[in-house]
Amino acid sequence: MAIIDHVTIVVSDLDRSIEFYVELLGFRFDARSSLEGDWINSIMNLENVKAEVAFVTSPGGGARIELLRFEHPKGNPHIPNSFPHTPGLRHIAFKIKNMEDVISRLAEAGVSILSPPIRVPHEVVERTTANKALCYFLDPDGVLVELAEYYTD
Repeated sequence: MAIIDHVTIVVSDLDRSIEFYVELLGFRFDARSSLEGDWINSIMNLENVKAEVAFVTSPGGGARIELLRFEHPKGNPHIPNSFPHTPGLRHIAFKIKNMEDVISRLAEAGVSILSPPIRVPHEVVERTTANKALCYFLDPDGVLVELAEYYTD
């Protein structure tokens, strides 16, 4: 059986991304270190890797996000988000409470909210008797993020 350990997001500014996930979304900062040497070159199948990494953990514990900034080699900056129907990783979703408070905090920080909270039709929400609302926005490097709030009326 597999359990998600972490999801990696390659970022352009590690400090900015740590602040975003910790200050705006309530993640806990865990650790920060440098990556270089034969082991990282081998696992990434790249040469002369030099990178910084930080781990943040969601407020409820569980899976972590690995924020990874490459000093070398540099990747292609800001490749646009895929269309919703394109195969591949689409977004990362966070289960939250108090959607309006989180959206307000994001908006005050200048984050562009892509949609207001949208109620999901009840028949779509599986395995629960709760209702669900969703909202999308982009993180500082253009990663599509979903907020999901479950509630009862």
